[in-house]
Amino acid sequence: MIYVSELWHFSEQPPAFRVLKPWWDVFTDVLSFIMILIAVFGCTLQVMDDRMYCLPQRSLTCPLTMNHDTAGCSNSSSVSPTESDLERKGVDNNLDLLQYKFIYKICYQTSLHWFAKLFPYMVLMQTIVFIVCSNFWFKFPKSSSKIEHFVSILGKCFESPWTTRALSEVSGEHLEDKEDHNACPGDINLGSTQSVSAQSKVVMDKPAAGGVLDKKECEQAKALFERIKKFRLHVEESNLLYKTYIHQTIMKVLTFIFIIVSNCALVPNIRVIIGCNVDVQDMTGYRFFCCIHNMAGVFVKLSYFYLFIVVIYGTICLHTTYWLFHRSLKEYSFDYVRKETGVNDIPDVRNDFAFLLHMMDQYDQLYSKRFAVFLSEVTEIKLRQLDLNHAWPVEKLRRRLQTNASGRLELQLLMLPGLPDALFELTELQALKMELLNNVTIPATIERLEELKELSLFQCSLRVDTAALPFLKANLKVLRVWFAGAHELPYWLYVLRNLEELHLIGSLRPGASRSITLESLQDLRCLKTLSLKSNVTKIPQTIVDVSSHLQRLYVHNDGTKLVTLNSLKKMVSLSELELVNCDLDFIPHAIFSLVNLQSLDLRENKLASIEEILSFQHLPKFTCLKLWHNSIALIPEHIKKLVNLERLYFSFNKIEVLPVHLFRCSRLLHLDLSHNDISVIPPEIRFLQDLQYLSVAYNKITTVPDKLFLCSKLNTLKLGNNSLSVLPSKISSLALLTCLELKGNHLVALPSELGSCLCLKRCGLRVEYALFETLPLDVRERMTAE
Repeated sequence: MIYVSELWHFSEQPPAFRVLKPWWDVFTDVLSFIMILIAVFGCTLQVMDDRMYCLPQRSLTCPLTMNHDTAGCSNSSSVSPTESDLERKGVDNNLDLLQYKFIYKICYQTSLHWFAKLFPYMVLMQTIVFIVCSNFWFKFPKSSSKIEHFVSILGKCFESPWTTRALSEVSGEHLEDKEDHNACPGDINLGSTQSVSAQSKVVMDKPAAGGVLDKKECEQAKALFERIKKFRLHVEESNLLYKTYIHQTIMKVLTFIFIIVSNCALVPNIRVIIGCNVDVQDMTGYRFFCCIHNMAGVFVKLSYFYLFIVVIYGTICLHTTYWLFHRSLKEYSFDYVRKETGVNDIPDVRNDFAFLLHMMDQYDQLYSKRFAVFLSEVTEIKLRQLDLNHAWPVEKLRRRLQTNASGRLELQLLMLPGLPDALFELTELQALKMELLNNVTIPATIERLEELKELSLFQCSLRVDTAALPFLKANLKVLRVWFAGAHELPYWLYVLRNLEELHLIGSLRPGASRSITLESLQDLRCLKTLSLKSNVTKIPQTIVDVSSHLQRLYVHNDGTKLVTLNSLKKMVSLSELELVNCDLDFIPHAIFSLVNLQSLDLRENKLASIEEILSFQHLPKFTCLKLWHNSIALIPEHIKKLVNLERLYFSFNKIEVLPVHLFRCSRLLHLDLSHNDISVIPPEIRFLQDLQYLSVAYNKITTVPDKLFLCSKLNTLKLGNNSLSVLPSKISSLALLTCLELKGNHLVALPSELGSCLCLKRCGLRVEYALFETLPLDVRERMTAE
C-alpha cells in the first residue's frame, strides 16, 4: 500500500521557509499534491483490480471495438464451432478456469499497451520531477545554507522589540521629515551625507516610543545589525539563488511540455476492448481471443484529468518564467519603505539579496518593511544611542570629570559609538576630549553646555549639526585635533571665528606631498596660538594668513627638515616660537626679524654652533632661549650681549666648559645645564644674583664652589648624578631653598647646616634614605613635619 504522506514528505520544508514561497509555488504545490493523489489512486486500482478478461475469437472482428488491430481476427479458427453447437444459454468453449487465467495473464503481458499498464507510475514519476524542481533550491547545500541563514535573520527581525519601536517612532516622524527636506538641512561633516545626518537628528530628538528596551534587547538588536551587514556582504557578491531558481523553473516548463506532448500521443492507447493473438492453440484449441481491460475507462478519465492539472501547472510555470525575465530581480529598491517611514537612508540591494526580498514580497511586503529597519543607518544610530544612554547616565559622567592642564573641568570620552544624551546635562563642563569616536554627530543640544570652551578630538570622524555650529562659533576658544591625514581635518574648524587656540597634530600619508594643505585660517581673527605637530617642510601658507595677529606658533616636526622659513618675517606679532625636531643646523635668520619675540625653543634639532645668538640683542623683549637636546659643545662669548635673558636652557648637549661670559647675563632667573659634560662650576656664578633655578645634574662636577651660595634667591638647586663627595656647609645661606636634588653622588653625610634652610622639606630634598638619616634628629623632624 502506498501512503500519500510518505510521498509528500519529500517536499516538506521548515515552516519558516514559507516566506520564500510565492503564490505560484504554493499553488503548484497544491497541484502536485493532486497529481500525487491521481497517481496513488491509479496505483491502488491497478494493484487491487487491474485485470483482463478474454474469450476465444469467433468472428473477424471483436465486438464493441472500432479502433483495435484486426490482424489477429482476420482468419477464422480451424476448429470453430458451428451454429448447431450453440446453445441458447451461452457458448460452450470447452475451456476450464485455469486456461482462462493463463490466457488473461499472457494477453495482459503481450497485447496490452505499456502505457495502459504503467500510467499511474508515469504520473507518479512526473509528479516527483515537478516536486524536485520546485524544491531544489531549498535542498541544494549552497543555496539552502543562504536561505536558512536569511530566514533565521528575518524571523529575529520580525520578532525583535526594536523593530516595532523603530517603526512606531519613524511612522510619526516622516511627515515632519518631508517638511524639513525642503529646507535642505545638512551637516558640515567629514565624509558623510546630509540625509543620514538629518535623519539621525530627527530620530535622536524625538521622545522614545513603545517603552524602554532593556539591555538584553538592545544587545540582541545590535547583534542583528552586525549579522545583516555580514550576510548582505556575503550574498550580494553572487547570484547563485537567482540562477538556481531560474534553472528549476525552466526545468518545470520543459517537463510540462514533455508531459503534454507524450501523454496526448499515448492516452489513445488506453483501450477497453483489445484483440489478443497468442499461439496457444495446442493447449486451448484457440489462437485468437477478444479481451476487455476493466481499468481502461477509469484510466482514460484519470489521464484527461491529469492532463488538465498539468496544463494549469504549466500555465503557472510560464507565468513564473515571464516574471523572472520580465522584471529586474537582481536589484531591489526600498523606495516604498522610504516613502512610508520617512527613513531615507535605507540602501537598495542587489544580486541574491535582492532576489530573496523579491520572493519575500510575493508572500507579504510587511516582512520587507520590518527587515529594512536593520538596513538603515539611522535606526542603528538610534539603537546605539539608546544603549549608550543606558551605559552612561549623568552620575557616571560626572564622576569622570577632571581638571586638565589648562585648569578647566574636562570630560574624556574614549571609543564610544556616540555621545550620550546625559553629556548635555553637565552644564558645568568646560572642556570635552573625545578619542577614537567614529561617525559621531554633535547635536544642537550642545548649546546647553554654556561653559564649554575647549574641544579635543583624537582621530574622530565627527559631524556637526548645522544648528550646533552657531554655538561653537560663539563659545569655543580652544580646539585640538589629532588626525591621520590632512583629509581628516574637520572643515568646520575654519569658521570658528572666536577660536583663540588651535592645535593640529598628525602626520601625512607616505608618498604624499611633504607639506600639509589646509584651507585658509584667515577668518579666525581671534586666533592667538597655533600649534602644528606634523612633518612639514615649510611653513604652510594658511599660517601666514593669520600672521598679523598670531602670538604663539609651535611647529613640531618628526625629524623632517624645515627648509623654508622666510615667511616667519611676516609674523611680527609673535611672542613665542617653537621649532622642535625640524632638523635645523643653525638658527634661522628670519627669527631675528621678530621684534616682539620673547621666547624661542629650538630643542631636538642638530645645532652644533650658535654663533648667531648675537643677533638676539636686537630683540628688546627676548627673555627665554631653549637650546636643549642639540649638539652644542661651546657657548659663544657674545652670549653676554643678551642682557635681558631670564631663562636659558642648555640641557642635553655636549658642553664641557662654562664660559665666564655666560654669567654676565645678570638677569637670569632659570638656568638649566643638566645632561652635559661639565666638570667645574666657575665662581663667577655669583654674578647671577637673581637666579632662582639652577640645574647641573647629570654632569661630572666634583665640587661646588662657595660662591654659588651667594645666589641667595635660589629656590631650586639640582646637583644629582655628579661626582660630589662633600656638600659645603655654606648651603645654609640659601634660605629660600625649597628643592635640593643630590641623588647619584658620592656623598657620605649631609651637613647639619641644612637645618637653616627653613623652606626645605623632606619632599623637596631628593637624596637616598640612608643619606637623609645622617642629618640630626631635630632637622629630620622639622623637615618631615607637615
